[in-house]
Amino acid sequence: MQLLMKYTLLYSFVLMLVALGGMFSERSGIINIALEGIMVIGGLAGVLATNMMANSSPMMIVTVSILCAAIAGILYSLMLAFASINLKADQTIGGTALNILATAIAMVIAKRINGTQSPRIDYNNGPFIFDIGGLSLNVFIVLGAVLLVVSYVVLYKTRLGLRLRSCGEHPQAAASVGINVFKMRYTGVIFSGLLGGIGGFAYIAPAVQSWNFEVGVSGMGFLALAVMIFGQWKPFRIFLAALFFSLFRAMANIADSIPFLAQLHWPKEIYNMMPFIASMVVLALTSKKSRAPKAEGIPYDKGMR
Repeated sequence: MQLLMKYTLLYSFVLMLVALGGMFSERSGIINIALEGIMVIGGLAGVLATNMMANSSPMMIVTVSILCAAIAGILYSLMLAFASINLKADQTIGGTALNILATAIAMVIAKRINGTQSPRIDYNNGPFIFDIGGLSLNVFIVLGAVLLVVSYVVLYKTRLGLRLRSCGEHPQAAASVGINVFKMRYTGVIFSGLLGGIGGFAYIAPAVQSWNFEVGVSGMGFLALAVMIFGQWKPFRIFLAALFFSLFRAMANIADSIPFLAQLHWPKEIYNMMPFIASMVVLALTSKKSRAPKAEGIPYDKGMR
């Protein structure tokens, strides 16, 4: 049971962070399919920073590597922002292209660093892990809880959040009262890159001490999109949705340790598919009640009314 709780918490906060990032982007009117790619770039930057800071104090390693992951995620997300906002490109196609590009970039950099054809990078994840009452936790759980509250406050209790939401619902009306729609949409995508980059690093760092960047982040970015939709683009609902999907994801890791699952003798691939099957079923059942921001995916045109 402790093992199930450990992995459920690990995956839930990863999915929550990335889904919150997608929420900010879509609340501003930009569909962010590139969450998968942002996670890869953020995870790569965090791992490289961890290795570069290997001789520093644990606090310094944690702080610098998380900042590097966040900055890398922001910089990569700006490519989507520029294409979607300035060039008015198709946001879905742009995001898909960035997902493919991210894995390619990560593999090239990893192979260059290793000096071999292996895209696997080793690192020490010790500074990110601590124990409480016999349960092994990581710093991203604490950080995730803080960012969840901050996200709620920013979105619903600040002027910035109100302007952001208005640009995702009716950008022409927002512009008519003096709101800079381009600026707000850039802000939403930047928040998305920041949280997505940290989420990518949170997925890679605490669980293992070696990562093969050939697999990217194993579809967690797409699962985070399902979490965001199931959570109705609302922070605390997103957290509950992340817990739900993470339970299925955690079962894939510890299926052999759970007696009644081990007796089924199912291949591990079936358990790996379960979160995605659950996401399809849930989204199919709840799609009619889903209320996305009305202007998401629609390029802003000053001439439209």
